[in-house]
Amino acid sequence: MVNKYRNIKKALKSLCILVTLFSVSTLVSSASLSSFKPSFKSIENTVVRKEVFFNYLLPKILQKNAEIIELRESILNNKLSTIELNKLALRYRVDSPASKEDLLMVIDILPPSLILAQAANESNWGRSRFAENFNNYFGIWCFSEGCGVIPKNRDENANHEVASFISLEDCIDYYVLNINRSYAYEELRLIRKNQRDDLKPLSGILLAEGLGNYANPGNEYIDSIKSLIQFNQLERFDILN
Repeated sequence: MVNKYRNIKKALKSLCILVTLFSVSTLVSSASLSSFKPSFKSIENTVVRKEVFFNYLLPKILQKNAEIIELRESILNNKLSTIELNKLALRYRVDSPASKEDLLMVIDILPPSLILAQAANESNWGRSRFAENFNNYFGIWCFSEGCGVIPKNRDENANHEVASFISLEDCIDYYVLNINRSYAYEELRLIRKNQRDDLKPLSGILLAEGLGNYANPGNEYIDSIKSLIQFNQLERFDILN
């Protein structure tokens, strides 16, 4: 009788979690409430917190990827003027005059699984003070005085700050641009190009191999991002692209 009671109690608890998860996820993912920013610290249940985190970031990630896909199509279909192409080359740090191939190498999407995993890792699932107060979900640094927030434990000889962003959208824009144009992530872009050339879907697990320069030690960081993707089954979100 006691075991039966415990099983019923456990089942009811699971049901409550699922109902809460569904309700909160629906709320956060609603287009009419896309500007709503959850307080991740106040969400005690880990399962619920993770899904709210994914649902909060995912619409902006998909929006950014849609913009990039549209830009790629404009390049492929010769819809851009020489001036526009030169501006893109300058923005993405490609030598001008840039060929279509040069531009398409750097102007491409990132799998949502990869972006979500890095955001979760760098922001402690949205609970870091930089994510909570300054919309920095990727641990992005900047190097001009006043560009962001000085970390509390910064070394005396260091001059970096943690970048501050107006919104989640601005943060994702900068993060994607940085991955797409920085010399540090050239290997990631080569992996992505090879997947494109082989007509294969872009894989967050594979692209994570190119993140060795994102944090130290590189190999451990790569393994942590891969583990996050696999454990949370984040590649389920890649089909949305």
